Amino acid sequence: MFDGRSIPFAIRSLPSSTALRIVGFDTATDDTVVGAFVDGETVSKKVIPPGPDGRPVHSEGLLEAVTAAAAEAGGWPRIDRIAVGTGPGTFTGIRIGLATANGIALSTGIGLAGVSTLAALARPVLGPGQEILALLDAHRGEVFAALYGPAGQILLEPFVCGPDELAPRIGDSGAGLRAVGPGAVRFSDELDRAGIATAGPEAGFNHLSAVAICELGAAVDSEQLSNPLEPTYLRVPDAQLWLERDGRKASP
Repeated sequence: MFDGRSIPFAIRSLPSSTALRIVGFDTATDDTVVGAFVDGETVSKKVIPPGPDGRPVHSEGLLEAVTAAAAEAGGWPRIDRIAVGTGPGTFTGIRIGLATANGIALSTGIGLAGVSTLAALARPVLGPGQEILALLDAHRGEVFAALYGPAGQILLEPFVCGPDELAPRIGDSGAGLRAVGPGAVRFSDELDRAGIATAGPEAGFNHLSAVAICELGAAVDSEQLSNPLEPTYLRVPDAQLWLERDGRKASP
């Protein structure tokens, strides 16, 4: 992971045209997804699944994959922008992704474009007459969710709730509503009971795409690039809950 101390920070000016070289990645889910765009064309994409024990391998595989993607796009000196998923998702995963992105940006001067992980999950299935409910498994029996319109417009900002609370939260979204993502797989029975359409776990759009991260990163206005990026957590991490619980137990 880059420590960001070798080169003073400066966000470089971007080309005046829409032609951008972008490296994008996300570590908010169990998968590590990395890709690169050159002038709107995908030149690199990779998905690193969890290890044999089912645990994500973000810390082991991310930097190598990001470095390789940058090389495919012409090398770091030619990269115009880094697009990074900011969550919501796993606390540790988001921290690893943002620390890596912030470190690379600080070392190279490349601007950062923060991308909603849920928006990236919804993007591949957007279309006319379609509303997309993007869902991530938040564990603790909950989902991270957001609702998007046919053009990707936000209809409901990201939130966290139990699966049985989804239908009341989204209201009447019509027959065009579809749920996608790991959360839709995890809670397919609850969604089916609520009349929300899902697809089987083998459906490709239930997994995050680095291509969507790059596309959304390219759409971010240059005035909105940021360093450092801030995470989207939606709730306190498990470790804080454990500390608060243990503190209560230790109280007289």
